[in-house]
Amino acid sequence: MQNQLVFVIGSPRSGSTLLARMIGSHSAILGRPEPHLLTPLAHLGYYDKVDKAPYDAVLAAESVREFVADLPGGEADYIAACRAYTDLLYGRMLETAPGKSLFLDKTPAYALVLDFIERIYPQARYVVLTRHPLAVFSSFAESFFNGDYEAAHAYNPILERYVPAIARFLRSARAPFHHVVYEDMVSDPASHLARIFEFIGVANEPDAVNYGKSAPVAKGLGDPIGVAKHDRPSTESIEKWAAEIAAQPARLELCRRMIEGLSPDDLATWGHPLGDAFWAPLERAAGAAVAPAKKSFDRYRLQRAAIIRGRALVRKSPRLRGLLGKAKLAADVLLRE
Repeated sequence: MQNQLVFVIGSPRSGSTLLARMIGSHSAILGRPEPHLLTPLAHLGYYDKVDKAPYDAVLAAESVREFVADLPGGEADYIAACRAYTDLLYGRMLETAPGKSLFLDKTPAYALVLDFIERIYPQARYVVLTRHPLAVFSSFAESFFNGDYEAAHAYNPILERYVPAIARFLRSARAPFHHVVYEDMVSDPASHLARIFEFIGVANEPDAVNYGKSAPVAKGLGDPIGVAKHDRPSTESIEKWAAEIAAQPARLELCRRMIEGLSPDDLATWGHPLGDAFWAPLERAAGAAVAPAKKSFDRYRLQRAAIIRGRALVRKSPRLRGLLGKAKLAADVLLRE
């Protein structure tokens, strides 16, 4: 599968679902939303391990390293074994789509294990997408935390995790990659998509930019709302985030603290160097007193709001946590085969 894989690499809320939908609209490419095949493999213990597991992760990590050390090929044998696992799954999925020769995997969490993925697939093609960091964080907070920026940052400091990881890959990757900036892509999608297809090694299919006309993709993780609003890329989201942040001084202060904690070199590599242009959207939003867009209460947002509210209640109430634990135990017993 080495030469049949295309990875779209980007942080959550960076527009990667949009990019994957366009690339996956090509007649030779099969795309599925976020398979997450490689993230568990990266944490089996040889390179990294999970912090909590239903087995002893510390002993397992130590044992697998000792085991691999005695293999004839050592680490190379371990890499080959990991590759054999995903090769089989990717290959079998391709068999379900006659006429498709390439498989597209868009899983944002891959950005955090790129060193591992490069070891497994050094010849795959990597399309790296970056977006204004504050646009990424604003979308994360608005989409999953109903506009509670502090809660979003406490739950997942997404910029502090993804900006350094992706910048490091862009500077030092040995695998072939093509970097595209979200704001540039949505402003001129046809040209950028043509360059991406050239990089991948397939003929340009200009109509792929109209991803809404292609066959529906399989259900899975990803952006269930934004991409469905349009049939092709739109520029309306380029600076929408600025009004959300500028609307509340506390949000702006949090965002400034986050950016101050990031490396200027990483931000420049990301494609959004610090300077007047970086802060200009916020200044324009504040100067124009632009009101944040009204949120539509669709089923997805209501589900997220209910989950966030429910988690907050559980954290505050030990009794409620205990009752839910008993209910879970009862369900496990009743569902046991």
